[in-house]
Amino acid sequence: MAFRHQKVESRRLLLREISQRGPVPRIDLADRTGISRATVTSITAELLRGGLIEEVPRDSSSDETPRGRPRVDLKIAGRAHLIAGLKVSDVSISLVLMDFEGADVAFHEHAIAPRRYTPDALADEVYQGLARLSEKAQCALSDISGVGVGLAGIVDAGNGLVYWSPSLDRRNVPFGAVLSERLGIAAYVDNDANLVAMAELTFGIGKNHSDFIVITIESGVGMGMVLGGHLYRGTRGCGAEFGHTKVHLDGALCRCGQRGCLEAYVADYALVREAHSVGNVAQMAPTSKAVTAVLAAAREGDPTARTVIERAGKMFALGLANLVNIFDPELVILAGEQMQFDHLYADAVIEQMRKSIVDIDKPAPDVVVHKWDTFMWARGGAAYALEFVQDTAVEALEDA
Repeated sequence: MAFRHQKVESRRLLLREISQRGPVPRIDLADRTGISRATVTSITAELLRGGLIEEVPRDSSSDETPRGRPRVDLKIAGRAHLIAGLKVSDVSISLVLMDFEGADVAFHEHAIAPRRYTPDALADEVYQGLARLSEKAQCALSDISGVGVGLAGIVDAGNGLVYWSPSLDRRNVPFGAVLSERLGIAAYVDNDANLVAMAELTFGIGKNHSDFIVITIESGVGMGMVLGGHLYRGTRGCGAEFGHTKVHLDGALCRCGQRGCLEAYVADYALVREAHSVGNVAQMAPTSKAVTAVLAAAREGDPTARTVIERAGKMFALGLANLVNIFDPELVILAGEQMQFDHLYADAVIEQMRKSIVDIDKPAPDVVVHKWDTFMWARGGAAYALEFVQDTAVEALEDA
């Protein structure tokens, strides 16, 4: 039993390494993983027979001689599996389909009503979106090996449990199980900001950093944190809840039900709520137009709008400084819908953050803005599900 377990773990490690580094020669796999060359040869032969990897000709620019058997490298077989990722937002579900190698296959944006859903009703919306995504990719829903789902809120990813989400009408929902039953395929649920961090780690500007923080700002405020090259979730699965850190005792009401949360001052719903007296801003729809109107009013000198925007900047700078003082990351990435606006990453806000962090004889962490479309969230969901699909695939080789 111990031998079989070790064998599966070696398969998993080598498949992960090929996924991250490929195309890669066998000898490099041995050097990188510490697995003997003989074992690498044996296990990669199993992965080849199982259709999970494939051989490709070595780059002709290498220094090998042209004589003898042609040299080959190993890469993931993209056709082996299809993986979906999606992100549930206020008014839509963004979906992406990827192959086993991580290449995009199809995209779809599924419109939903801006309200709280019962778990079954939201699962139905996800099903409809995935069905349309499958049609675009000319495949069946059953051809998808797994789906990663990003939700705003507090999520225990390990158990697929949603403690609270603005998308659901109740708390403590085993939404992973609800989705898996409705879809007929394995579904893996996580906080949407965690999946942005996963996307940055896998595809984005965090790929070359071992420690970084992603702050997402749109209808809410989220945070994903990578420490030592791994996503950090906390012991209860709900760590890194930056939006619900407290910045004002008995302050503004947050949609989570508590008061004084950072989100209650910087999220788009907070800006609109605080600007009732700025013309007809509160009556405008959608919210993005209302935020645009508040910012325009602030630039034109409206005192209420200026107070709202300036307070949001101060609260955000305070929150960022606290994060830097606690975690000392290499990089802070700002992402999300509100990155189309500049009030939260204006020079004055970033300078205020720098003045509030511990002063040592080294530069502060870089703060960068990554403006990407909504499908980046979905890609993070697919990257999250991909790890589970890889694990399931190597375990299935036992019976091959």
